[in-house]
Amino acid sequence: MSKLLILLFLSGAVVLILSQLFPLLWAKFGKPFEKKATEAEKDLDNIFVHVEKKNLLYAYLFAPIAVGAVAFILLNNVIFIFLGLVVGFSLPTMVIKIMQAKRRADFEAQLLDAIQVMISSLKGGLSFQQAIEVMVEELPAPMSQEFGLVLKETKMGITLEQSLKHLSERMKMSDLNLLVNAISVAKETGGDLTRVLHRLSLTIRDNRKLKESVSTLTLQGRIQGVIMSILPFIFTGSVLSFNREHFDIMLKSDTGKILLGVAVVLQMVGVLLIHRFSKVEI
Repeated sequence: MSKLLILLFLSGAVVLILSQLFPLLWAKFGKPFEKKATEAEKDLDNIFVHVEKKNLLYAYLFAPIAVGAVAFILLNNVIFIFLGLVVGFSLPTMVIKIMQAKRRADFEAQLLDAIQVMISSLKGGLSFQQAIEVMVEELPAPMSQEFGLVLKETKMGITLEQSLKHLSERMKMSDLNLLVNAISVAKETGGDLTRVLHRLSLTIRDNRKLKESVSTLTLQGRIQGVIMSILPFIFTGSVLSFNREHFDIMLKSDTGKILLGVAVVLQMVGVLLIHRFSKVEI
């Protein structure tokens, strides 16, 4: 009975101390978490995913603790706790970046269909804004959401050109920039918007075919870069599995350490050069 009372007393004391210290600790160390949560809320709103800032703050608080605990349990090393904390703090941001990239890819895949719907609507005698309304009704998200926001902005008094510019800034896509610029130029010069959109669709289709061809031709170089990146680790692990003292002569002498450092630098330079040469901007 006495042990139970002591345990309850100690638990109450710990809770009381933490309740007093938490506001002070949060005022000193909580600003980075609040800043990250605010940025994450804004980024999610831009992709039409609505999450309360409070929940995002919890994610940034508990993700480092969870990842650090899992890393310590699995690897049983204190060093990996700190690595887990860093990874956990970056994890919510990484998830948001993946969601943004996925949405951008889906939008890009729907862009040609959107242009074709607008061309058909314009040929049917509709205005450009009515053509956007038809496209919003016929196509799924994210295309319908993004252009639906364009329509909402125009109803609030923002010009169509400015709304399309906002869309281009949100999505940050070269094909979309071509579309926005083509529409703006056609409206300013009084050109045939139907013909402009038709030519633009052909241009975008040709650009995508060219990108696919370049990606196929540079595939070998990118695979070589991946193999060169993982080959030293595979080789080192294989050698150590047979003889753990094989690299001692390199690690215990100054010359060996210098040679290892040079090898690591040359390895990194080789991987970077392969990556640079296999990356072609179009």
